[in-house]
Amino acid sequence: MRSDDRADGVLTVRLLGPFEVLLDGQQVTLTTGRLRTVLAVLAMSAGQPVSTERLATALWDDDQPDNARRAAQTYVTRLRAVLGKDHIGRTANGYVLRTDPDSVDTLRLMRLLDAAGRAPDTSTERTLLEEALALWRGSPFDGVRSDWLVHTQAPRLVEQCLVAIERRIDVDLAVGRHRDLIGELSELTARHPLREPLWVRLLTTLDRCGRQAEALEQYERIRVRLADELGTEPGPELRQIHADLLAGTPVGPVAPIAPGDAPAAPHVAPRQLPARVDGFVGRAFELKALDNLLTDLNGEAANAAVAVIAGTAGVGKTSLALHWAHRVAARFPDGQLYVNLRGYHASGQAMTPADAIRGFLEGLDIPPHRVPSELDAQAALYRSLLADKRMLVLLDNARDADQVRALLPGTPGCLTLITSRDQLTGLVAGVAAHQLTLDLLTTDEARDLLAFRLGTDRIDAEPEPTDEIITRCVRLPLALAVVAARAATQRDSPLRALASDIRESRSSLDTLTIGDPTTDARAVFSWSYRTLSPPAARLFRLLALHAGPDISTSAAASLSALSRHLVQPLLAELCRAHLLTEHRGRRYRFHDLLRAYAAELADTHDSTTERRAAMHRLLDHHVHTGHAAATLLNPHRKPLTPTPPLSGVTVDTLDGHEQAMEWFTAEREVLLASVGVAGDHGFDVHAWQIAWTVAEFCYRRGYWHDWRITQQAALEAAVRVGDSPAQTMAHRNLGSVKALLGHTEESRAHLVSALDLFDRLDDPAGKADVHWHLSLLFEQQDAGTEALHHSEQSLAFARAAGDRVLEARALNAVGWDHLELGNTHEALVHCRQALTLHQELGNRSGEANTWDSIGLAHHRSGNHTDAITCYQTSLRLTRELEVRYSEADTLRRLGDAHLAAGEPSAAGAAWRQSLTILDQIDHPDAAQVRALLDALPH
Repeated sequence: MRSDDRADGVLTVRLLGPFEVLLDGQQVTLTTGRLRTVLAVLAMSAGQPVSTERLATALWDDDQPDNARRAAQTYVTRLRAVLGKDHIGRTANGYVLRTDPDSVDTLRLMRLLDAAGRAPDTSTERTLLEEALALWRGSPFDGVRSDWLVHTQAPRLVEQCLVAIERRIDVDLAVGRHRDLIGELSELTARHPLREPLWVRLLTTLDRCGRQAEALEQYERIRVRLADELGTEPGPELRQIHADLLAGTPVGPVAPIAPGDAPAAPHVAPRQLPARVDGFVGRAFELKALDNLLTDLNGEAANAAVAVIAGTAGVGKTSLALHWAHRVAARFPDGQLYVNLRGYHASGQAMTPADAIRGFLEGLDIPPHRVPSELDAQAALYRSLLADKRMLVLLDNARDADQVRALLPGTPGCLTLITSRDQLTGLVAGVAAHQLTLDLLTTDEARDLLAFRLGTDRIDAEPEPTDEIITRCVRLPLALAVVAARAATQRDSPLRALASDIRESRSSLDTLTIGDPTTDARAVFSWSYRTLSPPAARLFRLLALHAGPDISTSAAASLSALSRHLVQPLLAELCRAHLLTEHRGRRYRFHDLLRAYAAELADTHDSTTERRAAMHRLLDHHVHTGHAAATLLNPHRKPLTPTPPLSGVTVDTLDGHEQAMEWFTAEREVLLASVGVAGDHGFDVHAWQIAWTVAEFCYRRGYWHDWRITQQAALEAAVRVGDSPAQTMAHRNLGSVKALLGHTEESRAHLVSALDLFDRLDDPAGKADVHWHLSLLFEQQDAGTEALHHSEQSLAFARAAGDRVLEARALNAVGWDHLELGNTHEALVHCRQALTLHQELGNRSGEANTWDSIGLAHHRSGNHTDAITCYQTSLRLTRELEVRYSEADTLRRLGDAHLAAGEPSAAGAAWRQSLTILDQIDHPDAAQVRALLDALPH
């Protein structure tokens, strides 16, 4: 058969097992392994362009021939000759396999798993999971020669399959099918003997079948195996099941079952779109215009598609964008990114492009500490991650073209949707953006909106008042929504009375400029505002002083000097009036127009003294709650001594490390904005103290850039108030974060400045701290002698200050630096002293680090058994503390010790665990660990 005759055939590619290609149901034989590799890579991105560079990587990995690009093109040409040229298209950015993604089993698997995660009930979910798992026929890419596919793509597919199996078992357990699962789980645990979630399910199933003795035997099997092969104990879930079995109490459910629970999977595609707006009406022309973009996207355009929805404030740009984005989300299987750029925020603090990109990179599984420092490098990484992807990017509320240029993907397959009050004409010329100007609703659309919210019967019963309301609201969706919210709470009030109220409100606004919809809307806002209770009206005005994107109940209570109990009904009243929105659990936000209106009212009704006192209380809330949270994260950190909060401030009570992390996660953007606002309004002490509170969180989460920005603001605030101790802390923190960002000279300059200030203050503890940071800086530069000098200085000053926490930390640093210089005996002496102190102080983090140092000292002395014991102790502590990189780092050294002790199997197990973590956090050390595994004899 000639290849041209095959052009219209149905192409099927099976990769989840032995490699198979079918054309119209007939098997096609590819004569060389490299042809199979090319087809497999194209099939994994069916319908999307694949660059020649990606093909070359899959074909030859790092050992590419000089003419790799041309050689890859030759293999594509040969593949087209076999399959027919119409099945493989050429684009400006590479090659694309033209086939239904569902005809590629890997893509069908991912679609079915995604659908299962969104299923409305567990029965549908189970059906979808079964259909997905039926596609699995063995090891992925069996018969395909490509290290890139086997080592990068295959593990991800295997993990997705196992998670789907576990989820399907959970569904079966929830409906009482446990007797059918024992055989399957016995086989699965035999094939994956170190996968604890499978053992959890096996023990649970045995317990429910009344076979508790057998469950205890199985627990002992996995406990011994984990100890022998990994040197670890079973995880907390297994240990809890064991305790339940011994106590004779029923084993609890494996996981909460709820319809639509998605199977957890690594590297989940981002789904960042906020919820769509209820009651969306009309906009048929605009929706059709946006639909046409998808037609353009399916062509072979050279650039990613960009569309701008422009229009006045409150006209419904975001509602349209979200409605359409949700409608077409399935067309973008690699995910959807969303950011509110706050281009017209009342504070004037629009989001910077760098902040927006960092948020996107985090959503794309790039750990914050791996994000480059410079905007150009951040944008390059962002575009690289989106290359060969089909992703929807929604940039909401942009100020101008400069704010969004760095956020635009650079290759076809992605679509960027931008909303702005500005026409962004620069993008039309620069990147051929499609422009869509959103006008006011038509009268019919406005009537439909009111009918949806108030009921058709009520609208039809009073057509003339309805028309007057529409006219008074100038057909602006935001104004109509405010009126509808008020009318919905007054079911017995005729619409003609509401129309009359709005008419009177309009005439009372002497400064009203007729003709500008956003200005005309003030009449509606005024009418709704005047119906509020006096406490709710006051709260509405004061909320305009809040700088962040949203506000918590406790912060609102502090702002208004009310208790949480009293402020909660007021927030609910504002939400019922549609003047505020509760967008997630007890967190509230404004529309920009409403914020601006509230700010006008605050300037008119509240004195400067009252507004300043409210801001003072709000900042006090952030300082005191933040200080409590930071102390929970690191109880050994030298605390602040903030001044007592003003009367009326609510300070959140946090219980433990987990709640502290949750608070910082929720308040992160608020705290970052508050540092700047505090400095701008003369609250300089609050500025540097809030920066201090958030520093530990930024360090733990790897938010280096946030850390740097807040500490720079802290330094400037401390200089303005002439607070030398605050300046030293800011210099020290800047030195630390600059080192992490690789800015060694700037780091050293800040640390030297901090040292000079601490010297003037005659503060030996401060000097001990700075010398310790300098030792780390020189360690990074492989300057062992200088590092040891500073760690010894740190130890001397810590002892002079009588600070045992700093002394223990410095002892470990001295030991480590001696170890790096080859002085193993000295290293052990100092590290053992450090360990004793850390244990006396209860500093588990310091203890974990020191056990790791002692382990390395034993390893270099040839005492590999002792080294293994030390590393295992360090691992136990780091796992309790959830310090992921430290865990991976110790696992790597544990593998080294096992290998040196003649235990290659245990070494491989430790390295594989380390590699899993490093891959999850996208750390560059992963390449070194992968090389160690590759060097192991198979």
